[in-house]
Amino acid sequence: MGIFSRFTDIVNSNINSLLDKAEDPEKMVRLIIQEMEDTLVEVRSNSAKAIAVKKDIQRQIDKSTIELNDWQEKAELALSKDREDLARKALSAKHRVVERNDSLTNELNQIDEQITKLQEEVVMLQDKLVDAKQRQKSIVLRKQTVSNRLQVQKKLDDYRASDASDKFDRYERKIDDLEAQVESYTSTERTLADEFAELESDDVISNELEALKKKVASK
Repeated sequence: MGIFSRFTDIVNSNINSLLDKAEDPEKMVRLIIQEMEDTLVEVRSNSAKAIAVKKDIQRQIDKSTIELNDWQEKAELALSKDREDLARKALSAKHRVVERNDSLTNELNQIDEQITKLQEEVVMLQDKLVDAKQRQKSIVLRKQTVSNRLQVQKKLDDYRASDASDKFDRYERKIDDLEAQVESYTSTERTLADEFAELESDDVISNELEALKKKVASK
């Protein structure tokens, strides 16, 4: 079963309501348009058939009208020849043609009503179809716009995240370099201090040794 079971469902339906309830509005509007186009083809086909039937009925009515006149003339001719029996038969035949003609006329009126209704339905469906196609363009455009914006935002977010990460990496490397330099300077300063301390210690010991030598020599 399609989206709509009958033509009147399409004509009376509210496209906005259908789209609001749809999980995928773009898919729904495509289905609606397809259903409308298929229904429009069917309605036009039925209208063409009805018009063909109307023409056939009209031909039968025209033929019956000629036949009526013919039986009327025959009845008059029979009476003019004093053949009332033939005139009666001619009028009976005429009466049967009249009944058939009345039936055809009623059928013709019904066909006219059907054709009028079908033509009205075609106009209404065409209006609905135009509206649906306009909404389809709007929905497709909005979806593309949103998708493009989403892609741009994702790229921007990826760029920002990547850029921030690179910045942090650079900062950490700079700090590592600074710490290494500090450690290098600190290590160098301790070494020199130790050497100078050793030199000073040697001088003290040397001086004490010289003084001790002099003291011993003097004794």
